[in-house]
Amino acid sequence: MNYQNMHETANFLKEQGFVNPVVGIILGTGLGKLVDEIKILKKVSYSDIPNFPVSTVESHKGVLIFGELEGRKIVAMQGRFHYYEGYSMQQITLPVRVMKLLGVETLLISNAAGAVNLNFQKGSLMLLDDHISLLPENPLTGKNIDELGPRFPDMSQPYDEQLNNLMKNAAIEEKVTLHEGVYISVPGPNLETRAEYRYLKIIGADAVGMSTVPEVIVANHMQLPCACVSVLTDECDPEHLHPVSLQEILDVAAEAEKGMIKLFKNVCRSL
Repeated sequence: MNYQNMHETANFLKEQGFVNPVVGIILGTGLGKLVDEIKILKKVSYSDIPNFPVSTVESHKGVLIFGELEGRKIVAMQGRFHYYEGYSMQQITLPVRVMKLLGVETLLISNAAGAVNLNFQKGSLMLLDDHISLLPENPLTGKNIDELGPRFPDMSQPYDEQLNNLMKNAAIEEKVTLHEGVYISVPGPNLETRAEYRYLKIIGADAVGMSTVPEVIVANHMQLPCACVSVLTDECDPEHLHPVSLQEILDVAAEAEKGMIKLFKNVCRSL
């Protein structure tokens, strides 16, 4: 995906009325209800946006939304892209690039994840402090686009400290339980084996999922501050592992999402 394609996509959205958003939001698996809180000014299906991939996961709507949340102009992805869908890392991260070109100054990300840290119960939330990538590719592989960022971006603080503090303050104000930990991104789409959960715990995971890290790498490349909250939809206890269905994950996500919505709205007010 070249720089010209990114500008083509951004210019198309500007023509559609996506003008001067300051906050970008990515809504993960089963986490689309935040849209009900947005004053929607414009929405466009991914299939109608030049160069955009299309969500193939049934729980991802595939709609880009422009509107207002807590007085802030926002652009929200109702549905994201995953490596397991067969997309390249450049395709997965194109929306983040485009958000930055539209003028977004803050990126808020959500995802559904499994709790590897057994002190964290399913249905609770985890703020990402750091991550480990077990994905086989990197979205910055290939010729660097110097207009967007440096060849070797720093990743010492991938999740913005100021934004994370706003999230923690919001959790206190809204009385929402918010853990903090390390997220590991794996390719998917299968869930992990018992041995893999043991391995993930050993190397430092508190939660595991199949997204987020590519978008965060690209955001850091462009110096776009970001924060991410995981909705913990299942407990990954290798000694007491039970099969988990997508519907169970979606049901837990729908309940836990209520707290996440409170956090995102509070942070938008605080920006």
